[in-house]
Amino acid sequence: MNEKQDLKNKNSGLQSNPGLRALFAAIAIQLTLGVAYIWSVFQTGIANNLFKGDNAAAGLTFSLLLATLTIGSVIGGKLAVKYSTRIVVFTGGIILSIGFFLASFVTANQPWLLWITYGIMGGVGMGFTYSTTIACAQKWYPHKKGLVTGIIVSALGFGGVIFTPIVEILIKTFGGQSAGEFKTFMVLSAVFITVCTIGSFFLKNPPADYMAASTASAAIAKPTVEYTPSQMLKTSKFYLMTGALFLACMGGLMMIGFAKPIAVAKGLEATATIGVLAVSMFNSMGRLFWGMVSDKLGRKNTIIILLSGNAVLSLFVNAAEGYWIYILIALIGLFYGGLLSNFPSLTADLFGAKHMSTNYGFVLLGFGAGAIISSQIAGYFRNVAINDISLMFPAFIIASCCAVAAIVLMLILKLIRKREQGI
Repeated sequence: MNEKQDLKNKNSGLQSNPGLRALFAAIAIQLTLGVAYIWSVFQTGIANNLFKGDNAAAGLTFSLLLATLTIGSVIGGKLAVKYSTRIVVFTGGIILSIGFFLASFVTANQPWLLWITYGIMGGVGMGFTYSTTIACAQKWYPHKKGLVTGIIVSALGFGGVIFTPIVEILIKTFGGQSAGEFKTFMVLSAVFITVCTIGSFFLKNPPADYMAASTASAAIAKPTVEYTPSQMLKTSKFYLMTGALFLACMGGLMMIGFAKPIAVAKGLEATATIGVLAVSMFNSMGRLFWGMVSDKLGRKNTIIILLSGNAVLSLFVNAAEGYWIYILIALIGLFYGGLLSNFPSLTADLFGAKHMSTNYGFVLLGFGAGAIISSQIAGYFRNVAINDISLMFPAFIIASCCAVAAIVLMLILKLIRKREQGI
């Protein structure tokens, strides 16, 4: 009888806890969005089938998805304030699903349609769901922003771990490389619309007085100002942070987009999928681990540590031989993942939680610009390195230099923040 009562209490606790339901729904949705991080599984087949072997043109599909994700985040954030998180996530799931469904019909006669369907429509749909789910969960757990954000965005990274073997099997089942990718897009379309539709019904923002009550009970100072997007855009902090994110993401995005081709070029074709799994798994772990660390060390200090790690690691891509390349890929994923869990929390810290989904959408514009530029740099040098992977090394030197420049911007941001606080 006691066991039945305990089970009943647990179930009723979940049912009566909308914050927990929202957190679980956000995790499920972010897991499916993790498909964005396995592009390198599609890269070679798409490049050969649609773009006559042009890696930069094929990679542009991935970078467009990430770039328009930022635009979708801004639009979705504004719509979430006007309507509701539930409606925005539901709509985003539909746009994302339609984009991938249409991508399955693209042919070599009109390859640019993949940029519109998979890239732009897929990115906008993901943007509608990405920052809105993060903002919703942060509002339910304002005193644990780093941990909660880390959990949610780690689900995005872990989605890559789950979907990599699934997508590999689907591609083989549907005709192999350069043929099976398109029917795989159709299957993913069905997954997106199912998960986003169901998940959206469990997403609900807390009451207006919930944030104040939770903050008071946790004895944490509430931001003195809840910045509107227009107010945020007038601050130097926004431009420093957005610029830092633009520079910070270079090395990680290069490796995510080209992990498998790099492994193949290093003579590891039989196990090259391990590279995709490594960057996805450690990307996920890094988001959770560094999110928790940032609650102790502070967001800016943590970001500086992560940038330092990526600046050093990027310089070893050329030197890594054999299975060492997988270790290096994993470490780059670990540090990159931490960046993606700390910038949303830093946005909420600096500009408040009320308009976080829209504000972070604007910050993500730096990420979108970095996505386009990094894919073109990596794609160009991958084309040059068609017979000698060492010729791709300059791309990662550029990524290392960008990480160092981002550290400088974060140090300036720290000085400005200290002046504001009178320290």
